[in-house]
Amino acid sequence: MVTEALGNGAAPRIAIIGSGFSGIGMAIRLRRMGIDSFTIYEAAESLGGTWRDNAYPGAACDIPSHLYSFSFELNPAWTRTFAPQREILDYLRHCAHKYDVERFIEYRSRVRAARFVEAHGIWQVEIERDGALRTIEADIVIAANGPLSRPALPQVPGIGRFAGKLFHSARWDHDYAFEGKRIAVIGTGASAIQFVPQIQPRVAQLAVFQRTAPWIMPRRDQAIGERWRWIYRHVPLAHRVARAAIYWQHESRALGFSVEPRLLKTPTRFALSYLAHKVKDPELRARLTPDYLFGCKRVLLSSDYYPALAQANVELVTSPIREVVADGIVTADGTHRPFDAIVCGTGFQVNDVDAPFQVTGIGGQDLGTMWRRDGPEAYLGTSVAGFPNLFFVIGPNTALGHNSMIYMIESHIAYIAGCIRALQRSGARTMDVRAEAQRAWNARLQTRFARTVWQSGCHSYYLTRAGKNTALWPGFTFMFRRRTRRVRTGDYTFGR
Repeated sequence: MVTEALGNGAAPRIAIIGSGFSGIGMAIRLRRMGIDSFTIYEAAESLGGTWRDNAYPGAACDIPSHLYSFSFELNPAWTRTFAPQREILDYLRHCAHKYDVERFIEYRSRVRAARFVEAHGIWQVEIERDGALRTIEADIVIAANGPLSRPALPQVPGIGRFAGKLFHSARWDHDYAFEGKRIAVIGTGASAIQFVPQIQPRVAQLAVFQRTAPWIMPRRDQAIGERWRWIYRHVPLAHRVARAAIYWQHESRALGFSVEPRLLKTPTRFALSYLAHKVKDPELRARLTPDYLFGCKRVLLSSDYYPALAQANVELVTSPIREVVADGIVTADGTHRPFDAIVCGTGFQVNDVDAPFQVTGIGGQDLGTMWRRDGPEAYLGTSVAGFPNLFFVIGPNTALGHNSMIYMIESHIAYIAGCIRALQRSGARTMDVRAEAQRAWNARLQTRFARTVWQSGCHSYYLTRAGKNTALWPGFTFMFRRRTRRVRTGDYTFGR
């Protein structure tokens, strides 16, 4: 049954999908706006998103702790320069409790589909809980499940035939005993370089399968002493000054990535010097030397990955995987290596994928089909033409390669809050971004990518198979904040 909707003056019924930083932050903002008519639908049994799922050994943030928090809820209690996974998850739980939003979360509730009903200007959202399906109505749908929510298994022949233990780093099996086992790790990205040093001392043999060598910089992690924690607790201004310093230090990196790649010569020399210092074997060092420009792929931070690879029980395999067989892996050179377990540190589905759930808009348009055909695309990373009152937090072209994602998340949350206010002020039932505004926005983005390091020839998860960058924001985060500070209502059509 269709109930009273937004345009009739009722409180907006809002469905938030996901309970990570985006979902919790959005819920807190809504409560501050005096809106309690929302529900957070969470597929798992607890909140936390990325920081709940990625609980592998050694999991930690690669942005300094004091910048990796909401601006309205600084955390003076971080114990390390780079916060470990458990502290970040505890912080998010603290925020949900302090701002009283956990009671709005419906756990074990996976959104399967959302369909816009044009006749009534509402969304029908199909939710699966404990095996049963039901449909709810919402005036506004906010997809806050983020780009790193769907693990990507390696696309290699025979992976389903492996008879040993196989799991992805985002689905870590904490009951599996690594001691004395022969372990294969597929992938050398941000997760792998954190867990490889943790499992290396425990295993009999470890083979790390590398497709391309990553650029790695030392991770300057250290304990934050009680003295500094006391200062940050009792002198909030000192905490904000420290946070601002970290922000501008990281923001300056966008100069090399997106303005003038020649500025990356200095960090390139430093990274090569660091590699030479940590890896004395010239043959191993040669295989760990990237063959593409610094920054073209995600730059990683680690101070223990290179030393782990140099241990006697570790083999770095650079021959491509030909197939997975029942007892191990066969590489292109014909070598068969037996393994007890395969751990996939192969990242997440970001590009060349459809929408996170089935989304049907005006005229039966299918968002997944659109995104598979042309690559994910949105206006300001949040609105898609033909899908009224649907908003994404950290949608296409809003990920970062140089600074804190929490800053971008807060920018999106503020913008979506502005859209809701615009709807309330207008008395309209729906707002739909104009197709021409979306096209113009994305045309400008792609033009800006042409001069960035990310288009310098390497292929990364930032790019679709066609070479279109649909993941990253090509510039300074403060520019995105400025652009999303005010809703340009002329870029939308309002339906009554």
